[in-house]
Amino acid sequence: MRPALEVADIFRRHGAAFRQVHADRLGRTERRVMAAIEACRTAALGGHVERCADGGFARHAYNSCGDRHCPKCQALARAEWLEARQAELLPVPYFHVVFTIPAPVADIAFHNKAVVYAILFRAAAQALHDVAAEPRYLGAEIGAIAVLHTWGQTLHHHPHLHCIVPGGGISPDQTRWIACRPGFFLPVRLLSRRFRDAFVCQLRIAFEAGELRWSGALADLADHTMLAARLDELAHIDWVVFAKPPFAGPEQVLGYLARYTHRVAIANSRLVALDDGQVSFTWKDYRHHGRTKVMTLSADEFIRRFLQHTVPDGFHRIRHIGFLANRHRTAKLARCRELLAAPPPEPRPARRWQDRLHELTGQDIEVCPCCGGQMLTCAILPRCPPPPPPMWCNSS
Repeated sequence: MRPALEVADIFRRHGAAFRQVHADRLGRTERRVMAAIEACRTAALGGHVERCADGGFARHAYNSCGDRHCPKCQALARAEWLEARQAELLPVPYFHVVFTIPAPVADIAFHNKAVVYAILFRAAAQALHDVAAEPRYLGAEIGAIAVLHTWGQTLHHHPHLHCIVPGGGISPDQTRWIACRPGFFLPVRLLSRRFRDAFVCQLRIAFEAGELRWSGALADLADHTMLAARLDELAHIDWVVFAKPPFAGPEQVLGYLARYTHRVAIANSRLVALDDGQVSFTWKDYRHHGRTKVMTLSADEFIRRFLQHTVPDGFHRIRHIGFLANRHRTAKLARCRELLAAPPPEPRPARRWQDRLHELTGQDIEVCPCCGGQMLTCAILPRCPPPPPPMWCNSS
């Protein structure tokens, strides 16, 4: 069932004014995301007409935009991705490790998303790899799935990585599975220091290579001395890394991944109202035991906060680390199962998106909601061209 209010409704009603006010600061990615969400499941993208084979019921079904920032377009992509991950789970405990960066680094990241978000992934992977490889802690090659989130509950810019990590790894000689101690993964204070050191080091390298740009309040950091001083400060404060208790089993791991992997900055279900240019939405105040509260922002500020969380085109928000890395995942997982005496996963038949949708929502779109007959496609709806630009009078 369609929510009473959607992000698309806010964009359609207030997006034009936002574009006009912020024209000099809106990038190509932000404009494309706005246009995609506004057009999603409307005549602008075309679609088809479905009619019941046994009766007169008919309906228009418009195409989805498919944009990864769109709250309406993630369910099927998430279901497909999760099916692939289910075949990769090992019969071991899994841990949830979160890597966060200090606010000054988040400011740098906002103006250099592709570069600094990539550093975030690399620094976290390096910290996990190096600490796990030390014999006194684990002495093994580990794997992880890392997911980038850039938002907090109130839509402020807060980049952090959620990592799902099997509780153990492969010995250096590839002959043993080395398990973590029960209920304990790796020392988080050491992970925090290694993560900080790797991140600051790679940030220096990116600056020396001319990969970073500075503007606004960060313009002073274009000076080598100023940036060096800022990085020295960051290298001597505590960065936050924490590990949660292990999951109870593979089903819980999948349930967690289902909530986190294809999430966008805010779900339509959290929207409460759009009145007089004000948007109200729910949020959880974790400083007060996760109490649910309602926040109200102007539509302009809501859109601004939402667009902070667009990621550059082609940037991968989900990455695989260690023995789960794409280039050797199949062979490494097979070796892990062999060392764990675990049977290989049973092959899963390919499923249609209609079947996945039915499983997710309980809605069978191939069945007539009136009489239970079969819905058939009877016509294709072409895309509606965008309206022509306004005609301006030229008096020259």
